[in-house]
Amino acid sequence: MVYRTKYEYLHDAQELAKEIEKHRKAGSIFEEIRLDMPQIRLNFDRAENELKHAETMFRVSSNNTLKKELELLESDTFYSGVISHAYYAIFYATKAVLLKEKTRTKSPNVHKATLDSFAYYFVINGKLDSELLRIYKSAIIKADSLLGLFLFEKDKRGEFTYQKLPDANKEPADESIKNAITFLTHVRKLTS
Repeated sequence: MVYRTKYEYLHDAQELAKEIEKHRKAGSIFEEIRLDMPQIRLNFDRAENELKHAETMFRVSSNNTLKKELELLESDTFYSGVISHAYYAIFYATKAVLLKEKTRTKSPNVHKATLDSFAYYFVINGKLDSELLRIYKSAIIKADSLLGLFLFEKDKRGEFTYQKLPDANKEPADESIKNAITFLTHVRKLTS
């Protein structure tokens, strides 16, 4: 028996199409008739706000002067919150770019539906690669690397939110912020 990774199906067009169909039947993915620019903007604004929240929490957690000013203990940290908010920055940016393609995701299973839709509509068909090449002429960013950030942050959010103590999360939190910045930077122009 061959072991398959948890997200291997995201790179298999046929398996991914089956997952998308399951989401459609469950009502987690549906096509919009019209482009909903206010909702696109709202989702991307929320993504940027989540990133600011993550960066602020990281600064407070790392800076004893700020902690004193905010009447916190020097031992107080919010790194698990940083990881969670960085993930949500990526999540809402993804929802915005999907809406630009007239695809909406919602409960049940909104996180998996959003991840699967991103892979299906942007990675498998190569659409995101060509868009990024057009927008960023001097940089070659593969859609797989963006998908990888989304996957990595989704898993890390679960692990570090529910399984680790906040003070042990400084390095992963810093990495999460960097990943969210990279992700938002590369999808920002697709939502305008």
